[in-house]
Amino acid sequence: MTVSPEIVLASQSPRRRELLALIGLAHEVRPADIDESPLAGEAPEELCERLARGKAFALAGKTAAAAVIVGSDTIVVVDGTVLGKPADAADAARMLRLLSGRSHTVLTAVAVARSGKIESAVERVAVTFRAIDDAEIAAYIATREPMDKAGAYGIQGYGATIVSRIEGDYFAVMGLALNLLVRLLARVGLRYEFGRLVETAPIP
Repeated sequence: MTVSPEIVLASQSPRRRELLALIGLAHEVRPADIDESPLAGEAPEELCERLARGKAFALAGKTAAAAVIVGSDTIVVVDGTVLGKPADAADAARMLRLLSGRSHTVLTAVAVARSGKIESAVERVAVTFRAIDDAEIAAYIATREPMDKAGAYGIQGYGATIVSRIEGDYFAVMGLALNLLVRLLARVGLRYEFGRLVETAPIP
């Protein structure tokens, strides 16, 4: 049957809100406050997925039982090093110089919790920057766009002009892997039908 479960986004990211709206899913925003510090020896994929699951778990028990809680986390990895959100303009410049003229990996994890069940996975995308000089870096930072984004850039904004190639899910780089989200919704018993959700038997 067609259902309209409450959808709760455990994130304050405006990009994730925009992407859920893009596919017609009305939702409530309840940012999850969790410790995002990496654990000793934790691989980037493990960190990303743990944080997405942690955000979803943080709201478990605080919503209706049938509500769908969506948690997500995005990190940028270069040379095995995780680049989070820059601490300040100097940190943003450091990150952008590190990414200039080369490829890096964007990892976006999605977790979907519903009725005591949680499903999660990680989407991996290769992104390549054209070479950018210090003047361009300073001008980009002056827009303030880099300051709240992993890796100090946003592919959907001014940052689109410095990305020369992407291999994988564009929306994952924005912050929410929509194709993956639909697959995870199916695992908790909800089929996405272009703007609506339909109750199904959970997929093993």
